[in-house]
Amino acid sequence: MTSSALGRDFRLLWSAAVSSRFGDALRTPALALLAATVTRDPRIIAAVTVAGQLPPLLFGLLGGVYADRWDRRRTMALVDGVRAAVVAALAVVVALNRVSVLVLLVAAFLLATLGTLFDSASFALLPALVPADALPRANGRLQAGSAVAGGFLGAPAAGVLFAVAPALPFALDAVTFGAAALLVLALSPPPAITPATARRRGSVWSEIVEGLRWLRAHRTLWRVTLLTAASNLAISGIMAVLVLYALDVLRVPPAGYGLFAAAAIVGGVAGALGAGRLAARLGTVPALRAVLAVETMALTGFALARHPVSGGIALAVFAAGTVAWNSLWASYGQRQVPSDLLGRVGAAQRMVGLLTAPLGAALAGLAAAAYGTVPVAGAAAGTFALVTVAAWRTLRPAASAVSSRAG
Repeated sequence: MTSSALGRDFRLLWSAAVSSRFGDALRTPALALLAATVTRDPRIIAAVTVAGQLPPLLFGLLGGVYADRWDRRRTMALVDGVRAAVVAALAVVVALNRVSVLVLLVAAFLLATLGTLFDSASFALLPALVPADALPRANGRLQAGSAVAGGFLGAPAAGVLFAVAPALPFALDAVTFGAAALLVLALSPPPAITPATARRRGSVWSEIVEGLRWLRAHRTLWRVTLLTAASNLAISGIMAVLVLYALDVLRVPPAGYGLFAAAAIVGGVAGALGAGRLAARLGTVPALRAVLAVETMALTGFALARHPVSGGIALAVFAAGTVAWNSLWASYGQRQVPSDLLGRVGAAQRMVGLLTAPLGAALAGLAAAAYGTVPVAGAAAGTFALVTVAAWRTLRPAASAVSSRAG
């Protein structure tokens, strides 16, 4: 089924998401290349990366509050408009050869901070655009489109454009943000809030707590969120050493690493497109359990592989499972959470799910330095096995119909 079957508003949202993802895929590697032209100090280059990773942890919950307080359509458009201005300013600075470490740090931090508000509003807006039973399909198509735009189009083009003119990837990124803002503004306006549906707002902190309490009180959603955090520990670890594992263990030629990494993108697209069908056939909760079992088998195969082809196939299957899990997880939350809490609960889901990622990468780096990359892959597979056992023991299909509210 195509995105057109999901309606006009979904087509507009899909187009906006794909446009933004294409621009992100141009900007992210270009920012790293730009940092390398300013300094060769790996600590400073790493600091630019960290500056783009901190805002979701620092401001994610705050973004969820305002995604629930404000008109989500206008919020997304405004955020993309501001991001377009920020990246356009960066392009001008680059063109004038006035780039400094401070400029890079501020740009990375500001763009990621704005992204937390956009992500919360987008997550909360989707259930208003498509029927509840179409959410797994809609989320899958959003992820598939983003993967193609980013992995197959934007990322390969970034280096070429940077070589032509360092400011070019940033200028095009500004255009994609502007286009996305216009597409979002074309969405149908939300229904007017009536006195009967309006709710009294508390302080920002009280609303953050309300979202966290709601998530914690919903047994299935909370368990799925914890399982996501545990699996992200392993995913972050394996991704941190992927290039070394591919080159040293699987014997992937350096010139062929891009093709090897593309296997993950192909698998991710397949997983995204298949998530809706899997949920329709099995139900969302059983599908989540099945996906974890497939991921565990794929990651075990990856840890045992010693050839580029077998390793690439295992990586593709694992990526398919990972993207399918993300689509199903998001869809389940969007169906369970009340509309006026979607921004906050969705932000809480993402924050808890991502908390383990830095730890996984750090542990993998230390373990690889001491023992090599093979034990890291084995530990990641073992972690997924434990997560899978926990999921099959704690996630009950009947629980998918149960929703509880924090008092």
